[in-house]
Amino acid sequence: MRAIDAASATGRLGHLLDAVEQGEEIVITREGREVARLVPARPPRSRADARAAIARIRARAESRGPARFDWVEWKAFRDEGRR
Repeated sequence: MRAIDAASATGRLGHLLDAVEQGEEIVITREGREVARLVPARPPRSRADARAAIARIRARAESRGPARFDWVEWKAFRDEGRR
């Protein structure tokens, strides 16, 4: 990770973006304090990846079965502190 002063960064933005595009992280500072960070953009997720994640979530939910639901317990939570 490289640090660069804001005044220097303004004139070198194209070079900084090239470095970020190659995977480097760059910290922009002002008077020695970190004020910004240039990081590579995350690649967009594909529909196939999203569908695979949904399938994993559904399979896990089905393997666990239905949850136990206790009305008495929920009513006690609802009424807690209502006196």
